[in-house]
Amino acid sequence: MEKVHTVTFETKCYENDWRFLLKAGRLKEMICKCDYPFSNRVLYINNVNDLNLVKRYADRCVSKSIIDSYVVVDDWAKIVLEALNVDIDSFKGGYYYSIQELTGIYLCKTDYLLHFSSDAMMRIQNPWIDQAIERMESNNRFLVATAFWEHRNLKNSQYLKLEGDSEFAYSNGFSDQCYLIKPEKFRANIYNEQNPFNDLFPVYGGELFEKRVNAYLRKNDLIRLASKKAAYRHRNFPKPLWKRWLWLKLGIKIE
Repeated sequence: MEKVHTVTFETKCYENDWRFLLKAGRLKEMICKCDYPFSNRVLYINNVNDLNLVKRYADRCVSKSIIDSYVVVDDWAKIVLEALNVDIDSFKGGYYYSIQELTGIYLCKTDYLLHFSSDAMMRIQNPWIDQAIERMESNNRFLVATAFWEHRNLKNSQYLKLEGDSEFAYSNGFSDQCYLIKPEKFRANIYNEQNPFNDLFPVYGGELFEKRVNAYLRKNDLIRLASKKAAYRHRNFPKPLWKRWLWLKLGIKIE
């Protein structure tokens, strides 16, 4: 009998976005739009001002079966950094952009882990998760998979014309907006590589998780699969107070 692989869904919230996820219903929408029978659904709480308040809203999401559990990242950070051989000073400003992703990898108990940043969400769906797992199980060079970034680019991007197959394009790049991985492969000592392509990442992020994984993939010629038929949408949350108020109070999502 063919093995059914278990998959965890995870995302994170912090002070500037937890209200969107936990009060405005975005967390439920993110999970529903994946249209996948996850074995586990986890929210990570990272860098918030009033932890008890955020936990109360997270508890409501658990009670409504939107998520199975939540984790306070600070409770695990020291253990995670030691286990993955990462020096906290090495982030150079990128600590809060990285610690949740590393914690999620360390704590994941399922065969696979699907991560979405809080400002990313599936827009065009197809069975890309199972298709990616099938490929990743058959070829050790396939280390990461993702839906395609931005549905508008799905038919027009030159990236889709790179080497690949009928369902996925291949590359060495990496993004922390959306990734599907086998966590056991990411618990190794892989986070201290350097690569010239890392200069493409924003300076303010320091030596963040995204940058480190990108360097590891490129140095070792490992492949990220990008779906040619499924896409997610990435939009920053509104900064003007009036837009945030409309979204949070009235449920109006301003583009």
